Amino acid sequence: MGTATPPVAPARRIAAVDALRGFALFGIVVVNIAYLASGYRMAGLAEPAFSAPLDWEVRWVVTVFFENKFYLLFSFLFGYSFTLQIDSAAASGAAFVPRFLRRLLGLLLLGLAHAVFLFPGDILATYAVVGLVLLAVRRIRPRTAVMVAIGLTMMLAMGFVLLAGLALLGADASGTVAGGAVEAARSDAALQSSASMIISEHLHKLGKIVVLRVLFQGPAVLAACLIGVAVGKRKLFADLSGHTAGLRRLQWIGFPVGIAGALIYAHSTWSGGGSAYHMLGQAVDLVTAPLLAAAYAATLLRLLPSAPRLTAVLVPPGRIALTNYLTQSLICSLIFTGYGLGLVDRLSPLSVASIAVVIFVVQAAYSGAWLRGHRYGPVEWFLRWFTNWRRPSRTAPAAAVPLA
Repeated sequence: MGTATPPVAPARRIAAVDALRGFALFGIVVVNIAYLASGYRMAGLAEPAFSAPLDWEVRWVVTVFFENKFYLLFSFLFGYSFTLQIDSAAASGAAFVPRFLRRLLGLLLLGLAHAVFLFPGDILATYAVVGLVLLAVRRIRPRTAVMVAIGLTMMLAMGFVLLAGLALLGADASGTVAGGAVEAARSDAALQSSASMIISEHLHKLGKIVVLRVLFQGPAVLAACLIGVAVGKRKLFADLSGHTAGLRRLQWIGFPVGIAGALIYAHSTWSGGGSAYHMLGQAVDLVTAPLLAAAYAATLLRLLPSAPRLTAVLVPPGRIALTNYLTQSLICSLIFTGYGLGLVDRLSPLSVASIAVVIFVVQAAYSGAWLRGHRYGPVEWFLRWFTNWRRPSRTAPAAAVPLA
């Protein structure tokens, strides 16, 4: 474990995939920061101190255009990368299964630490569990993967429709997960307190979030991963120029249907129409959010070949996305919790969203500077060491496959 990896030919990265990952990273920080900045948002409520028209406009923009879209895009890329790892293991003659299991264990450990110390909304642990499913079905055909993904999505949507029906009949279980104003105020007090209180609050939230992960978000993540597996098996990113018509169709279908569904979801979230209506909005969003995420991806993929500056901004943070994802939570925790400034629920939605943009811009600049002298991000380097059980090179650059 202490010896350096023998020199091998550097893996050729696909710049479009790294750019998509960087784009997803931007959307993720815009969404996650609201939950890190407010106990009320984590409880499914608007912050009572901020009720001006501009505050509501920001909430609506984030809900319509960001929520539940970018984690799906990230999950899609996790599934796509799974196929690349299989190909890489085959090319190097390494045994894929034990190496991938070590990678999943590394993700699980990172995810648990992330959830306990920084952000209970962590998704890395979910990826670790979903990765086991991908491993079990790694020989699945692309068409079958797509059909299973569609089936999972429709089953989840029907589950929310069922919950809406139960709520109408008086069996509303939403409060057992989201909590209410009293729960939010208690959470705010804990997050502004000592490190031990912050960790205790994270553990308290995890007990509720696990229910959502197992019953709802986990299957949604798996569905997106399966679409990524299908795309990876067909190697569609190897020559994007040959798929312009398909990307255009995704835009024409994804934007109108996805935005319409997102508007229904946002209205069900913020209109105060009751739990049943909110559940129905969730069902609509489950079906339409993947289409809007696909339209975002298609637009970016069509735009990148003629936008070198945009590519230069998105590719570096995408290459070290794991480091940046964890760093986003660390920065937000230092701003909003008792770890640092303790500004939880003291900044307006516009201020919070602006901080998210600044965080991503700084990360993009830092990532570019870091990669000029390093092949991997800091966390990626340790995860690769853990995965391969030997120390990887720090400085050898990875060649990129052109976008065109």
